[in-house]
Amino acid sequence: MASHIDHDRLFKELLSTFFEEFILLFFPNAYEEIDFHDFRFLSEEIVTDVTEGEKYRLDLLVETKLKGEDGLIVIHVESQAQHQHNFNERMFIYFGRLYEKYRRRILPIAIFSHDSKRQEPDSFSIDFPFLQVVNFQYFTIHLNKENWRNYLRQDNPVAAALLSKMGYTKREKTEVKVEFLFMLLRLKLDPAKQTLIMGFFDTYLQLTEEEEQKVIEEVREMSAKEADKVMEIINSYERRGRELGNQEGLEKGRQEGRLEGKQEAIKMVAIRMKEKGKPIQEIAEITGLEIGEIARL
Repeated sequence: MASHIDHDRLFKELLSTFFEEFILLFFPNAYEEIDFHDFRFLSEEIVTDVTEGEKYRLDLLVETKLKGEDGLIVIHVESQAQHQHNFNERMFIYFGRLYEKYRRRILPIAIFSHDSKRQEPDSFSIDFPFLQVVNFQYFTIHLNKENWRNYLRQDNPVAAALLSKMGYTKREKTEVKVEFLFMLLRLKLDPAKQTLIMGFFDTYLQLTEEEEQKVIEEVREMSAKEADKVMEIINSYERRGRELGNQEGLEKGRQEGRLEGKQEAIKMVAIRMKEKGKPIQEIAEITGLEIGEIARL
């Protein structure tokens, strides 16, 4: 897997594009109370932990109506594999800072996307033998603890994408990919959304060339009609990837061309200064060129 993955960006793109589908998939009871005809994503919130001296970014903050009243839904994705002993306290702090700012009901959700199987908290409390001061609770999703097979019949794009983060074995990876492709076939998404889902999935479930070939072989064992449609999805995704790669390559070429032109112009200035007898040290200070390079001009 790539040495650095922008987890925050990937999850934010997925959840903001398929916010309603996400809530329906994991929190059907809450889904019934949320007005999806009247919601908007608020600007990114940064919460500072004064005690720890660290800043934390909330992944998604949604303004909507909960049971007809103005409310907020805050979704935080925890991707760190290292144990965060005070995660539940941090969730409470996030909640408190948001409530202080917006003064409305807030539904907090934590998504644990790391690969650890450890137990994560879903509450934070402060109490005495004689009084419970705080009993703060929040929804949690432990993706790695979810059985991917339980989601195969869900015609939900979030379920399809998140198969890649659920609990499967190494031997099941190709099977997960095949099932994912058939889920995409049923969903019939537009090309942009289909590319988003496939990009997310392939980032987290990466196969070797041999495994990819096994996927193709398994697809072709299906009915000819379905196999052709699945292969078209794969080919379409690869074509779009090449097109984006070509666009990035062209832009990089333009940038390199502009940089090269700028460097040539600087060298011409240095040559003229040398012709006028200016000291090399002065030329270096003005143009930013190395003294040895100026001497060779």
